Formats: sequence, C-alpha cells, structure tokens
Amino acid sequence: MDFKQQLAGELPHLRRFAWALIGDAALADDVVQDCIERALVKSHLYDPDRPLRAWLFAILRNVFISSLRRSGRSAVVKTVDELVGGEGSVAPAQEDRLSAAQVAEALNRLPHQHREVIVLVGIEEMSYRDVAEITGVPIGTVMSRLSRARSALRDILEERGHTVLRRVK
Repeated sequence: MDFKQQLAGELPHLRRFAWALIGDAALADDVVQDCIERALVKSHLYDPDRPLRAWLFAILRNVFISSLRRSGRSAVVKTVDELVGGEGSVAPAQEDRLSAAQVAEALNRLPHQHREVIVLVGIEEMSYRDVAEITGVPIGTVMSRLSRARSALRDILEERGHTVLRRVK
C-alpha cells in the first residue's frame, strides 16, 4: 500500500482527534485538511518504521496549536444562543447511561491538553510512549495529564448527576 492510500485510511482517526480537540466539525475538517496537506508536502520526512498515525497526529496537533497561537484564543467562541441552553427542559428519567452527547459535552469542557491525552489513550488506544511523542512531553507527564483528565471528566459528569463512569485501566 502506498503512502497516499495509508494516509486516506487514517482520515477517520484524524477527524475524530481533531473534533475532540476543537469541538466544532467544520473547524476540525479545516485542521485535518491542513494536516493532510502538510503530510503530503513533508512525506519525505516520514519514517516508515514508525506508526503513520502517531506521525499524523503529531502534525495535526501542531497545526491545531499553531492555529490557536494565530487566533489568540484557546477554544471555539460560542454564540449567546449556544450558551443559554436547556432552560425549562427536564432530563429524561428513563435514561440510566451516559449518551455520547453527554460525554462529548464533558470532554469539550476539559482543557485541550487533557482532552487530547484522554482521546489518544482512551479512544485511539495509543500507548503512553506514542502519546508522549505526539504531544512532545515525557511519558510521566502524559500519565499525569491522563489521571487529571479522567478525574476532571468524572467530576464534570457527577456534577450533572451522572455517576456511571467506571475505571477501565
């Protein structure tokens, strides 16, 4: 399989990681497009002995961080209508488990350093070593961020009355 085919196979993973970092599908697609463009231009720098996904995630993360620096903001700005949500609504009593939307909302409330680590380890099932290479921090920092991210996620969900998260690892 050639490089472009491998790259195309990683698109769903790149989109999921970008969406988890940014929280907005359109902006996430833009970051993925920039990542793919950069990967194609710099394909000569890719070491085939290393995982392609980790290399692409590092590029995507760098594109994301660069866009934050350029824009001078750390999160997607929401409109007033988006901030005032759920007034007058009642949560359904028949739902005992967390929905994907509730977990996604809780993930969006985490700082991006915590969100990226929890997505890479928990959803993408990457090793601590790969996550450390992607984020450019020591493995101990990855483990610490993951622990804090899990704790914060648990706190956010418990504050909303959901206590069904359990420790997996």
